[in-house]
Amino acid sequence: MSENSGDNPTRTLVHLVRHGEVHNPTGVLYGRLTDFHLSDRGRAMADRVAEYVTGWDITHLRCSPLERAQETMKPIATALDLPVSIDGRVIEAENYLQGKRFDGSRNSAFTNPRNWRYFRNPLKPTWGEPYKQIAIRMRAALADAAAAAQGHQALIVSHQLPIWIARLDVEGRRFAHDPRKRECTLASITTFTFLDGRIVAVSYAEPAAELLPAGKSQKFVAGA
Repeated sequence: MSENSGDNPTRTLVHLVRHGEVHNPTGVLYGRLTDFHLSDRGRAMADRVAEYVTGWDITHLRCSPLERAQETMKPIATALDLPVSIDGRVIEAENYLQGKRFDGSRNSAFTNPRNWRYFRNPLKPTWGEPYKQIAIRMRAALADAAAAAQGHQALIVSHQLPIWIARLDVEGRRFAHDPRKRECTLASITTFTFLDGRIVAVSYAEPAAELLPAGKSQKFVAGA
């Protein structure tokens, strides 16, 4: 039943879930590359999110086409007994440096002069998909999910940068930012509250916080 009654506005929640930890021992920026899967800890994170949202009034699920996102969605969809729509608009941002290492070693993309041209304008950014383009596709996906779950809740599994850009867009903040300061850790949930189709609030939760590696900042992971 819709939450709309008489003159009361229709309240709909859309939850953007970042996928769990990926098995990536060589520190590759995996971007949109295939065959990058959740680690054991990542699967535990996905299970934790599924437990966290069980009982919520979620009626619609959609997911990035990448494996790590679909693997995070799997226990959620099972717990909620709902079908999942694959939505290419919530995929990871395009990055020209995908496949390269970002682990601080001598072979890191940061230390190779041939890659420096990609870092010439971090405000754009020149290493990949423009922030504005990410914002446009995420805004459309959020609106469609809200429409599909009108009066209830929707959940989308996506990736760190698209989720963060969606939040900056809604909050009217500048897209240029320090990646290390994104509030979007692994398996986190960023929730957008819609009233009659208009976003009025954003909230944030970390249901798998205790599963994060001790002493490591998880706010920025290459290719996440």
